Amino acid sequence: MAFLKHYFNLRTIKFILGDIVLAVIAFLAGFYLRFGALQIGFSLYDPIGIKGALFVVSVLFCSFWAELYNNNDRSWGKKEILIRVGVVLIFSYGLLSALYLIVPDLKLGMGIRAFALVVFGMFQVLWRIFYDSFPPIPGFAKRVLILGTGPTAEMIGSLIHKTDYQYVLAGYINCVAEPLSVPKNFVVGGNGDSIMETMKRTKSRKLVISLTERRGTLPLRDILACKFSGVDVLDAPSFYEQLTGKLLIEHTNPSWFIFSDGFKVTFLKRCYKYIFDNLFSLIGLTIALPLIPIIAVLIKLDSPGPVFFKQLRVGKNEKLFWLYKFRTMVQNAEDETGAVWAQKHDPRITRMGKILRKTRLDEVPQLFSVLKGDMSIVGPRPERPEFVEKLKEIIPYYSERHFVKPGITGWAQIKYPYGSSVEDAIEKLRYDLYYMKHLSFFLDLLVILETFTVVSMGKGAQ
Repeated sequence: MAFLKHYFNLRTIKFILGDIVLAVIAFLAGFYLRFGALQIGFSLYDPIGIKGALFVVSVLFCSFWAELYNNNDRSWGKKEILIRVGVVLIFSYGLLSALYLIVPDLKLGMGIRAFALVVFGMFQVLWRIFYDSFPPIPGFAKRVLILGTGPTAEMIGSLIHKTDYQYVLAGYINCVAEPLSVPKNFVVGGNGDSIMETMKRTKSRKLVISLTERRGTLPLRDILACKFSGVDVLDAPSFYEQLTGKLLIEHTNPSWFIFSDGFKVTFLKRCYKYIFDNLFSLIGLTIALPLIPIIAVLIKLDSPGPVFFKQLRVGKNEKLFWLYKFRTMVQNAEDETGAVWAQKHDPRITRMGKILRKTRLDEVPQLFSVLKGDMSIVGPRPERPEFVEKLKEIIPYYSERHFVKPGITGWAQIKYPYGSSVEDAIEKLRYDLYYMKHLSFFLDLLVILETFTVVSMGKGAQ
């Protein structure tokens, strides 16, 4: 469950807790307006209490869907916040209406429901604008000292500045063998002082070992003294993983993979994966079954060629399998070019293909591949053998992504847009390896929920 530390960072937790409080206040305000008093029981079994809990859960779910908990870079303006909160209110009203049809006993009056949602929306907008109008207080952040002054240390230092003051950079400790790639005024140790003395002087609580070359330069006694004194000691790849939700493959030795926690596919995990994959595939096919003949007819009317498209892909243990999709490109699209990545505004994509790709309906036939055992619901994206052979020669640890089944969706697919280059493949591999390291039911469930958000927002498709 270590991935939750990355996903639910300090800023996200503040917003979620704030929204829970605001949703409760808005719910009570709705009752006060309707009845002129707050004569409400707070028993867990009180129907009013359950109605309130349903209201809170609904607005939180819709806020999650509208990505109001994913804005970690303070890039949204007031207009963006207003639009997203408006989307939350509309979908919350629709979701609550649907739930009340299923469970009429929990129904809120239309006036109470509408007023409570409007009040919650106003509070949610003001809460986010207020939060982003004031800089975070650095005093509440953990101070981090970086051992090293080379390129790796510089990269870790730049990441700390983007954590919304969850961490604050206390400085760098210089080592004799390290080049100076960081600002000189941030070097706070390394001139004969012990690391522990520098930690105390800078009031740091975490030490990140970011040496480009460790052999013969690692001050083991000083680092052990810090460790036994209660200092949190991490290497650069582990700290990078915590901050970004992906792995630092360029600066990671094979020994890090061998001795790190994770990458354990136990018998129970294999059983859960089997049940999870088959259950979701059957549910998906049941929902999509009425759409399949309609899609087939529209594809045939739009352009000449077969309804389905099949292509060789690389699966688990680099075993080749046939992947089936609804055809979204013109027939024989690669006769002249050979195997190439799909590009933005690709002229080979048909009119119907654009719709299918945007909605991800072109991937429905892959559910049969899951039932067959070639794929999983969640996992790395299956690549073509032509691309895999090329990428294995260029990218370290690329073959390791094939130790699990490829997925229809995955951690890389929801965290990074569609890739069409070697650089994109490297970035997606970071996420794929992170997923393999933390594989669990809760991570798969999170990926499924995020996939619904990505699809409904029309993101990532080419």
